[in-house]
Amino acid sequence: MITLLDKMSLYNTFGVNDFNSIEGAIYNMAPSMVEYHLSDFCKHAEDTYLNKKDIEHTLTIGDYSLYIDYSDNIYLELDIITNNNFETTSLW
Repeated sequence: MITLLDKMSLYNTFGVNDFNSIEGAIYNMAPSMVEYHLSDFCKHAEDTYLNKKDIEHTLTIGDYSLYIDYSDNIYLELDIITNNNFETTSLW
């Protein structure tokens, strides 16, 4: 799932002025707060298309990836890994 983010909302949430400062701000926050903010962005946004060849810089935080493209658009991707393990263990 990839969503286009509002830059100003993202910057205000993490208290930064540009994309390059986000990484430092994230590492100074509790991981649970970072995940909370990123999941909140995912809840209130629509899926969009991102051409991965246009990515200028990537920042990966757990299951989330932030991308900035050459047009200064910021995208958030949630990597949903489905673990379909339908096998049950034997009792013997």
